[in-house]
Amino acid sequence: MEQKYKETKELIAIFTQTGFTVDYEIVSKKKLSEENQRNQEIWYGRFLEDKYNALWELGFSNQDNWMSQSIVFLNFLANKLIMKISRQSDIEFTREEAELSLDYDEFDEIKSRIPFSIGIEFINREWISFTFEKIADVYRKEISAYKGTVKDFLMERNTNINVVGRVFFHLVENKDENYPFAFLATYSTENKDVGLHKAKHMPLKNALLEYKDDKTKLLQLMSTISKAADKSDFISELMENGELFSPLKFTKKEAYTILKEIPIYEKSGIMCRIPNWWKKKSNSLRLSVSIGDKEPSKVGMDALLAFQPEIFFGEEKISKEELKKLLLESEGLTLIKGKWIEIDKNKLSQVLEAYEKASSLAKEEGLTIAEAMRMELNAGESLGINEEYIDLEVSNGAWLKKIRETMVNPEIIKEIKPSESFNAILRPYQQTGFSWLSYMQKLGFGACLADDMGLGKTVQIIAFLEKIRAEKGGKVLLIIPASLIGNWKKEIEKFAPEMSVVVLHGKEAATSLKFENAFLYITTYGMATRLEELKNESWDVLILDEAQAIKNPGTKQTKTIKQINAQTRIAMTGTPIENRLSDLWSLFDFLDPGLLGNAKEFSNFTKGIATNNTNYAKLRNIVNPFILRRLKTDKKVIADLPEKVEIKEYASLSKKQIVLYNKLVKELESKLQTSAGIERKGLVLGSIIKFKQICNHPDQYLGIGEYKANYSGKFEQLRDICENIYEKRERVLVFTQFKEMTEPIADFLEKIFNKKGLVLHGGTSVKNRGEMVESFNGEGYIPFMVLSLKAGGVGLNLTAANHVIHFDRWWNPAVENQATDRAFRIGQTKNVMVHKFITTGTIEEKIDSMIEEKQKLAGDIIGSSGENWITELDNRSLMELFRLGGEK
Repeated sequence: MEQKYKETKELIAIFTQTGFTVDYEIVSKKKLSEENQRNQEIWYGRFLEDKYNALWELGFSNQDNWMSQSIVFLNFLANKLIMKISRQSDIEFTREEAELSLDYDEFDEIKSRIPFSIGIEFINREWISFTFEKIADVYRKEISAYKGTVKDFLMERNTNINVVGRVFFHLVENKDENYPFAFLATYSTENKDVGLHKAKHMPLKNALLEYKDDKTKLLQLMSTISKAADKSDFISELMENGELFSPLKFTKKEAYTILKEIPIYEKSGIMCRIPNWWKKKSNSLRLSVSIGDKEPSKVGMDALLAFQPEIFFGEEKISKEELKKLLLESEGLTLIKGKWIEIDKNKLSQVLEAYEKASSLAKEEGLTIAEAMRMELNAGESLGINEEYIDLEVSNGAWLKKIRETMVNPEIIKEIKPSESFNAILRPYQQTGFSWLSYMQKLGFGACLADDMGLGKTVQIIAFLEKIRAEKGGKVLLIIPASLIGNWKKEIEKFAPEMSVVVLHGKEAATSLKFENAFLYITTYGMATRLEELKNESWDVLILDEAQAIKNPGTKQTKTIKQINAQTRIAMTGTPIENRLSDLWSLFDFLDPGLLGNAKEFSNFTKGIATNNTNYAKLRNIVNPFILRRLKTDKKVIADLPEKVEIKEYASLSKKQIVLYNKLVKELESKLQTSAGIERKGLVLGSIIKFKQICNHPDQYLGIGEYKANYSGKFEQLRDICENIYEKRERVLVFTQFKEMTEPIADFLEKIFNKKGLVLHGGTSVKNRGEMVESFNGEGYIPFMVLSLKAGGVGLNLTAANHVIHFDRWWNPAVENQATDRAFRIGQTKNVMVHKFITTGTIEEKIDSMIEEKQKLAGDIIGSSGENWITELDNRSLMELFRLGGEK
């Protein structure tokens, strides 16, 4: 079958607060056969039609190559329910009334398989219970209408399902020294009491009486035992001599035979009730390594920690000498300190050898903190031990345990007060973030601040930096996307006005390379690859904003940035960094090199995850202490947030925009000298429109249709925000007052979201509007809708969106708020983020400042007369308003 290596689509699940949705992810250079593509398309359609019914059907499928890791997880969850049904011996009696809730161990197993994918932060015990119950509802509905047996019902969907019979084997401990175990075979039979739909369990010998006149039913009941007897001499003998039908006393040797053969019995369809210590391996032999009991002499990931290997049988610690004595005993079960344990000489020898090897290593050298934390991924490899034969447990000593707990629960960090020169009062969760950053720096660890967009990552970082500047001084390098330069400058001026800042971008970069003039140096990702001097400097702190820019470890940009020397490294991102494992490795290779091993080691580990789907929890335990991520949906955060968060996004003009803008300023200045009255008013209002057009995109002003993103600061800013929105599969409304801008914006967004959105303007018919609203709010993922401000300002209910972008400003708060309320209204269950685009130094910024400073002007004058108030200004005031950056 032909394989395709080009960029292709992969069907993924996006987990949400209330369940999940499905969508396609663009994947580069991944093999995908035509058959797999067809399977994806089929299942995508099924999920859109009825996602829980599709999920129930998916549970009958084996894990397949077309399934992404998130789909594999859903497959496992649905299969768990099917297996639960198939393992109930009384299911034919209970049918739709079967008890199908999950127990504690099952929850743990499911949680350990949660993959790295979009929305995993929502998957908790409640989410799992809700989704499991939704699938169970599909089963209940279908089986209640099915006339045949549950076994037939299941096997019609998958003939490989092993439906258990009604026979149970019970093995329990006994107080008799010679016969320390008791054995009983039982079967489930219908409880004939009125109103009961449950089975009761009877000794197997009762079946001989119940079915004495129905040999067929007796043979059906005994069929599972016959299958087991075919593979087990022990059970065969018990059947032949008739002992299986009576309660039995077993020696430890006989009990050991039963315990070792349990897989045979279960495969034959017999349910086994056995002691917990065997089932959970709680009394098994293991090698335990405790690391970091005492604080190391230095900080950072290279600090050396002592470690101590120990041998345990269950919870009982045993010495090397005691282990050697056990090697002299015969194999099987033996009683030690009142607990039964298994003597497996091969395993005992392996553990003894591993213990001696680990003890020798512990005496020679310690482990770095990076190695210690990485032990959870590959402890055996780190110690040179084969984990295939040994249960190896790694635990944190007192110091390391306390450090990890504090990193994961930053609320317990003793509150650190921001500097007096910091001009803001942090919200409680922001104060926690500020304290956490300070704590991580003290430990010498890299840290990732990954709060949701709009929760104030920037203000937390500024508080952190201002504290350093005021108390210690030093040099800090901040690398950001070019579109964020305006935002950072504004925020620093507002919250830390005493902080000296140099921007290394464009012309300014060439004149500021002595690194002696300021505390904070800001540059862009593009400039960072060109400024070799950055690598020659020793920085106190290096911060990356929108750190997903280094997610690809092979690019020149990523390699260059990782070569910059800094004592403390911090990454900022509003996107879920856990979506792709390769991205995660690259980020941590920057933050805390060595924590996830080298690229090859991590690649081998991720291949193992893809195979067994069980090591996700281990990886999360390693990276979570270094990531602080708060969501707008967190109960602790919601209490601190308004339901509608408004953010001003400051975009810089491109070179082409600056040239056009300055040219228009000169033309206006010249024409104003000779115009008056209505002509002057028309000139001013017409010029306002032209300035707005230039601020949007030069091509709008020039009337050409290319709309290249790098020609417009707003388009670049739109990209940065919408890439974050896409990573979480959220939805956005983009408002513009210009109908001609709706299509160019939509075309641009289509490339970012890899999917078409919707466009609504004055020319859209009433019928089409209704269909658009229904489609946008529907189950299928439609990422964006671009609306002209007036057309989208009334009569629409678009509550699926939780982001609103005002691409250009109406300068009338009432009109803008009316548009925003298309998303923020009754029916909205999410916090709405409102992004207002403003180009720095232009008429947009100046009028926004006037509105902010003079609320009366905004309400009384602008509110009633639109932009007409501007025409009343004298020529000097007008030119101050229009000139770029306040130039004279």
